[in-house]
Amino acid sequence: MKLKAIQYKFHQELDTIYLTEEVDNFFYMLADSFYKVKRIELALNSTLEVENADGILNALELLKQQKPIQYILGETEFYGLPFKVSKNVLIPRPETEELVEWILKHVDKNSSNNILDMGTGSGCIAITLAKHLPNAKVYALDVSKEALEVAKENARLNTVNVEFIEADILNSEAINLEFQDLKFDIIVSNPPYVREKEKNLMKPNVLDNEPHLALFVKDDNPLRFYEAISEFAVINLSNKGLLFFEINEYLGNDMITVLRNHNFFNIELKQDIYKKDRMIKGNKS
Repeated sequence: MKLKAIQYKFHQELDTIYLTEEVDNFFYMLADSFYKVKRIELALNSTLEVENADGILNALELLKQQKPIQYILGETEFYGLPFKVSKNVLIPRPETEELVEWILKHVDKNSSNNILDMGTGSGCIAITLAKHLPNAKVYALDVSKEALEVAKENARLNTVNVEFIEADILNSEAINLEFQDLKFDIIVSNPPYVREKEKNLMKPNVLDNEPHLALFVKDDNPLRFYEAISEFAVINLSNKGLLFFEINEYLGNDMITVLRNHNFFNIELKQDIYKKDRMIKGNKS
């Protein structure tokens, strides 16, 4: 079957769901993944054929169901690094890349910092920091054993050393015991922060595919993870240590209050490229 015919079929069946440019991107990503055919090759030779089209046509059916392309491919890119993804982890997002960039601007790349990523998921934050801060000792925890398996695979893929720990952020006694003899220079977290009432604002490809454990919090206590992590940070950050969060865009002022209530100073609320309040930083007093 000619690849051009498959591309035409993609547009026939997907243009009512996605933007035309998106459909082209999906097709070229899948053509590269299944057949190692690059966009330029197909542009130069429109008669290219493949013997077995089952894989790419199955992917087309999944795209019609709005399954994210990253889950179909089983991989994505974050901060220029390759990452495996599965249904057990969130797909890393550009705004989280901005958070990593912000952290790196505040860290001496030659220093031997202790860094903790709380709620690591795919490991994208911890692994990227470990890659760019070779002298740092990076720890990462998550409550999901399945997510940690993905994160460990990603650490191997990117040839970095990260110490992974299975633990519940909300179980302060167990976590404090785990790290009782260790102080961190940086604690970072992108915890669940989407309120249940915000589900109707989300696209089906996210709502129907990504793990709700990593996404949602109850409407009556949406900052419970931030409160728990801030309490942990008060005890376990070193003097002048830094606390970074990715946050719900609607709760920026509430997050300032959380950090102030835990005696953090130099608090900075930062917007992402879409001008949404997306991250916050505080210094330990």
